[in-house]
Amino acid sequence: MVGTLIVWIACAAASLSAYAYYRSTTTEKKFLALARNSYGVMAAGVLAASVALMVYILRHHFEYDYVWAYSSRSLPLELLITTFWAGQEGSFLLWALCGSIIGIILMVYTRRKGIEAETMTIFAVVQAFLLLLLVVKSPFRFVWDAHAGEAPVGIVPPDGRGLNPLLQNFWMIIHPPILFAGFAMMAVPFVFAMAALWRKTYLDWIPSALPWVIAGTIALGMGIMLGGYWAYGVLGWGGWWGWDPVENSSLIPWIIGVILIHTMLVQRKTGGLAKTNFFLGICTYVLVVYSTFLTRSGILGSSSVHSFVDPGALAYTLLVIWIGGSLVIGFGMLIRRWGDLKAFSNRSPLFTRESLLAISSVVMGVSALVILFGTSWPIVSHASLEPAFYDKTNLPIAIALGFLLALSLLVQWKEESSRQILRNAAVSFLAALAVTVGLVISGLDDVLIGLFAFTSLFAFFVNVIRLDRLAKENVRYTGGAMAHIGLAVLFLGIIGSGRYGEKKTASLPINEPREVLGYQLTYTGSSPTPDGKRKFSVAVARDGSRFILDPVMFESEYNNSLMRNPDYASFLTRDFYIEPVSLEEVEPAAAAGGGNVLQLKNGEIKTIGDATVKFVRFDMEHKGMESMAASGGFTVGAVLEVKHGTSTEQLTPVTVYKDTLAPKMRIARTKDGVFGFELLTMNVDSQTKGSIIELNVTGLGVHAPVVSQKSQLLIIEASVKPFMSLVWAGAALMMLGLCISLSTKFNGDALRQSDAERNKRGIS
Repeated sequence: MVGTLIVWIACAAASLSAYAYYRSTTTEKKFLALARNSYGVMAAGVLAASVALMVYILRHHFEYDYVWAYSSRSLPLELLITTFWAGQEGSFLLWALCGSIIGIILMVYTRRKGIEAETMTIFAVVQAFLLLLLVVKSPFRFVWDAHAGEAPVGIVPPDGRGLNPLLQNFWMIIHPPILFAGFAMMAVPFVFAMAALWRKTYLDWIPSALPWVIAGTIALGMGIMLGGYWAYGVLGWGGWWGWDPVENSSLIPWIIGVILIHTMLVQRKTGGLAKTNFFLGICTYVLVVYSTFLTRSGILGSSSVHSFVDPGALAYTLLVIWIGGSLVIGFGMLIRRWGDLKAFSNRSPLFTRESLLAISSVVMGVSALVILFGTSWPIVSHASLEPAFYDKTNLPIAIALGFLLALSLLVQWKEESSRQILRNAAVSFLAALAVTVGLVISGLDDVLIGLFAFTSLFAFFVNVIRLDRLAKENVRYTGGAMAHIGLAVLFLGIIGSGRYGEKKTASLPINEPREVLGYQLTYTGSSPTPDGKRKFSVAVARDGSRFILDPVMFESEYNNSLMRNPDYASFLTRDFYIEPVSLEEVEPAAAAGGGNVLQLKNGEIKTIGDATVKFVRFDMEHKGMESMAASGGFTVGAVLEVKHGTSTEQLTPVTVYKDTLAPKMRIARTKDGVFGFELLTMNVDSQTKGSIIELNVTGLGVHAPVVSQKSQLLIIEASVKPFMSLVWAGAALMMLGLCISLSTKFNGDALRQSDAERNKRGIS
């Protein structure tokens, strides 16, 4: 009851603060002290509620439904702490806590700028609505209230349900807090834009808001990057980005934030793009709220592995009202001031930095719209779009963006001649062309991928040259160039890992070496881990190098499913990655009742007895791999063409992988019932070349040697992922560049002075 009361008080205090700040925007300055004190009460209340929830978690107060649902006595301290933000209610409280802290900093910051009243009015409203959602979806409900009719009043469960095994990882400690800090900070550009429209100060808000936009973009970008690294190394999805709708919902406001940084720089330099900046400033927050709706409403429950369950009708309604209110208030104010903003419209010649940055912003905006469309599609169709949709639609956009990323830095703010542009671009262009030609010679035969590589390299070399020149002036100037280099390197990493990657499904008999993708793999057995899981050790050897990979599979009591965690080894130019699929205990052919083991390559025909058998292809059930990722099971079949006597027929023996370590094999029989085919093992090549299957063929009267006991067979998916180091290095360089830029932007006076000095020297 205490926690619930505190949340109510905090919500009321936020509402009172918003009202008092609003009154103080007029001549009634006496309300200003009330506004500040009320905000302080709200912030103290949110902090007290956070401390209370953490105490309840650490002391195992399982009478609270949230504590029972996400924690347990067996969790170590560091993971027990993370249960604070593991569920919907706790993550809302974390968001409110981040917002409260940011609001206090913003209060002091805007007081110095003379815009406190208007800015904090809007920010207090934002906090009040978030806290209202916490009132409806409270982490302080008792078990008997949350499960009315099922749990008797006053019951205290002896232990909690525990934390989802997928979340029991180091990255759970830092990824969500950083991401929610980014969400909270993305409200600041919105409130600055609204305050500027309110005050009709259409230019002055840019220097004040720009550092906050950069900081919010850094925090959100770091959250996304860490989430990608988590998915790559732990979750077993086979990659760092899967275009999952919930993943996308964080990416979209980040892209808008990046666009806003560039358009704000244009307005600060030339006064242009004023209307664009207000539009984007509103969109940053609206899209964060929309992201929250997608993630927390349960609407993507069947389309995303990340989505939370339905929060209830009232919370769902509030989320919809939150989105609608943000849209109406934000764009309503913009429409009201649209006539005033026409005075700030100007046209620049094409070959100026302002024009090219504006075009780049449009290109990035198109990418955001495409992703927004794909992300929202499940709301209409109840089915998510395949990753191929995003890859195909974003590839031309990325090509154009790479080119513009380079070209915009080859021109100045004033118009330049085409001859001068060509002279500036010559070295970078030729270097990019030379490397691209080398890639083509080495086997790159896709035209669009080749163009993507060329424009990414072009951007890379342009920015490297620019970085060198700026570093000689002052290292504070290098942030933008470093961020652009990071993006170019990231693009090159995407090309390398996506284009040159290889994948095979392989069967590893225990203690028998197998050649897979140029590596010798030997499954040496399994052993328990300290946390009660089971690791499957695979010895890997190549070119004199030897190492052990320990992918993990275990039956989870949490959701009664089979959980899989990969393992990988990183090298400078490639990663070798193993995902476990299943563990089989193979029954020898003779023990299965009179059979013969037949091994076939893809497309190969063999005669056995008076029958000929051809392995045509593999056949996976629809969305089989998606089902595997969600631990829901999948089916693999081998399509066979069997000729026996005068008849020819197609048979498909299948292996069903369910939430168990032992898959089930279904025999396919000929129509006359004479022959039976059972799929024992498979080694799947991603390009369908060299794929091998082993069949147990019954009905021949020929028997394989009798084996006295079952043999273990580990089914894995092995991958070679080239140049993943470029992906992580590129992302890190982007964040570092933004951090350097941020360090120069918070001191506006110093920034303006440095800009003036650079302009005198002709440095752009």
